Parts: sequence; structure tokens; C-alpha cells
Amino acid sequence: MIIRPILTRFCVTVAIFASTGAAAHGPGDIVKPKFEQPIPNLPGKSIVAVEVEYPPGGSSLPHMHAKSAFIYAYVVSGTVESKVNDGDVHVYHAGESWSEPPGASHPVSRNASKTKPAKLLAVFVVDSNDKELTTPVR
Repeated sequence: MIIRPILTRFCVTVAIFASTGAAAHGPGDIVKPKFEQPIPNLPGKSIVAVEVEYPPGGSSLPHMHAKSAFIYAYVVSGTVESKVNDGDVHVYHAGESWSEPPGASHPVSRNASKTKPAKLLAVFVVDSNDKELTTPVR
């Protein structure tokens, strides 16, 4: 029956996005799932995309990314400050992007503006069974 595979994919998607959205994000950001799909020519790998909206002055909690997750981040609008691992804090404007290696620490991810919102798209290439995409740093 066709309902069972659809229901299974839906449940897996919800589980992935529930762990992504709630685990490492704070009250200063809004995370929206946008896409999730196994990669056909890379068995065991999936691509997952989330949109992160930062209100003026908003930020994410410091967090680590999954050990299998390679991340491409693209600033859709506004200006975002980001620090990956022990690197410098960088300011990215709409249209700019960066990448994060698997297992990266992300101590700074915030809106650089106190008056205008910002939005970024984060695209994860991750092991399909790696459900915890972000973990808060305590």
C-alpha cells in the first residue's frame, strides 16, 4: 500500500527537523524545515535544508553540528555574524555564504543588526541515520 512508505518518510522527516529545530536554537531565532531527501548516488547520505530567521538582535545558542554534517550556509537577507570552531567572527551580508566542516563547533550565530531581521538557509549533507543535527554546547 502506498500510504505506508509516505507515512514512514513523513515520520523520519519530522524526527530530523524536531531534533534540528529544538536542540540548539534559542528564543532569538526561528528555524523552519525546508527540505529533506536521501541522495540517490550517495547511499547512506541525505540533504537537509533549514531556514533560520533572526529577528533584530536575535541569535542561536552556541552549538555543535553532527559529526557527519557538512554544512553550506547562505544569507538570504540581512546580515549574519558567524564563528566556526576557533576561527574569527565573520560578518556575512545577503548573497554571501560559508561552509562548516563535519563536527564543527558554532559558538556564534546571530543577527548583526539590532534593527533589521536576517535570514539564512543552512544546507546539511549528513549521514541519513544521523538524526541529531545540532547539539547545544553547555
